[in-house]
Amino acid sequence: MNIKKLPVLLIASLCAAHPACADDALTLSLIELLVQEGVIDQKKAGKLMAIAEQRAAEKSRSEPEARKPAEVTATQGQEAPEPGDVRVTYVPDFVKEEIRRDVRRELRDEVVKEVKSHARSEQWGVPAALPDWVNRFRLSGDLRLRYENDLFASENPRFGYPDWPAINKAGGWSRLVDPYRNTSHDRDRYRMRLRLALDAQIAEYLRAGVRLTTSNDRSPIANNQTLGQYGKQYEVALDRAFLQYDYVDGKGRELANLWGGRFANPWLSSDNVYDVDLSFEGVAAAFHLPLGSTPAYRLPNPQGRQTINLGVSKPNQLFLTVGAFPLQDVELSAHDKWFWGAQTGLDWVFRDNVRLRAGLAYYDYRNIKARPNALGERTNDWSAPTFFAKGNSLARISNEQDPDLEPRLVGLASDFNVADAIVTLDWQAWGENHVMLTGNYARNLGFDRQEILRRTGLDIVPRTDAYQVRIDVGRPEINQRADWNLWWAYKYLERDSVLDAFTDSNFHLGGTDAKGWSLGFNYGLAQNTWFNARWMSASAINGPPLDIDVLLVDVNSRF
Repeated sequence: MNIKKLPVLLIASLCAAHPACADDALTLSLIELLVQEGVIDQKKAGKLMAIAEQRAAEKSRSEPEARKPAEVTATQGQEAPEPGDVRVTYVPDFVKEEIRRDVRRELRDEVVKEVKSHARSEQWGVPAALPDWVNRFRLSGDLRLRYENDLFASENPRFGYPDWPAINKAGGWSRLVDPYRNTSHDRDRYRMRLRLALDAQIAEYLRAGVRLTTSNDRSPIANNQTLGQYGKQYEVALDRAFLQYDYVDGKGRELANLWGGRFANPWLSSDNVYDVDLSFEGVAAAFHLPLGSTPAYRLPNPQGRQTINLGVSKPNQLFLTVGAFPLQDVELSAHDKWFWGAQTGLDWVFRDNVRLRAGLAYYDYRNIKARPNALGERTNDWSAPTFFAKGNSLARISNEQDPDLEPRLVGLASDFNVADAIVTLDWQAWGENHVMLTGNYARNLGFDRQEILRRTGLDIVPRTDAYQVRIDVGRPEINQRADWNLWWAYKYLERDSVLDAFTDSNFHLGGTDAKGWSLGFNYGLAQNTWFNARWMSASAINGPPLDIDVLLVDVNSRF
């Protein structure tokens, strides 16, 4: 109903209720007006008129003398009826009451719909009362509670793995009471993670994003806060801060995405190469080339899987992603550490329920190799990594006057130029449940045995391959109660295949030189709340024996 009809309905309602409107001709005109305005249809009007005529005839027979003067008076001065006109000489009270009810009902229902529509389109109420900038912000977050059980095999050597990151940080072996990693004592830990993200729409295709996270690990690949910290407050880190611009053509197609700052992983990748919690600092761009029409039905593109990042590809498009990321600013030196990357690939949907993603990437790390100092100097101390885990081959940087001193500082023996290929096949098998197959292979092309021997004096055998196979079954994302999925994966990472600083922090407790399998299960407890359990069993490939099983039990909630 158009809002312009409200005056007609109001007049009709008042007139039907008021004694002054009891004039039969006026009542007839009222019925005709209601029909013309669409308040009642012609069929209902005819029914009302027929009933009115019947009652009028009965009343005329009961009061023949009293009605005649009124009838004559009512018809005097009136024009002759047109063909098809219906004239009612008397409208009884019950008919007027029915008209009143119809008018009130139509008025209530239609006016409520009209008012709600105008309120939504014009933002009546609180939204309109707030400043415009408030409506351009979106707050989201998630909370994870975790129980972690780390289990070490009895065959693991007690002093087989020096804790090199701790040694570097302390400034030498002698400054640590125990410079070795824990390889024999099982651990139970209770941990939590809270993340809060704020997105601001600055302009039509330009937005800014900020994310805060708890973390006392001070690690780029983990945001956990280990419980049992009553002696100090929880720590909060600025995990992301970025600008994003999306280029959209005249046909509404998103053809490019540009990022600057610290932002989410833009690559199609597995956690053999990049942990899913890793954020990237620098600049990146993704370009999309449509191949034919976009499919009417799109398979979901969930993020946040435990080991797979699906990137920013679009259905039925070729994509190219490039980026440049500073890793470490070296003061008073031209040898800043950088990471350059490029990936091209295909995203294709066929048969309406199968989605294929494939990507080929090359990641080039600059100035990350260890450079030994001259005797008694510290000139090349900058070549030590600011963060690393375990597994990569290491070389001595420090060169003290006393040759019997243990190394004070170590760094990466090899360069890293990683070629990475990944394929995911996502099939909507039945209902909302999917079967997803993933394969990933990576090789470090930067390993040069002769160059390492010349620079460090170490003859290191190349161990440069990594791969992973994985299958997921169930809902691609857990949103509602009773949603579920489960997955299984086998992982293999040789010593110098990828950078140990960025690979999965949970499998084998981080790093490379590890092989094994993992099994996981997710189940929805309520809307946006789910349970997750994972078991990971891994062992060392080439180093001293090191078998580690990890159990993770999580309760997750997002808001």
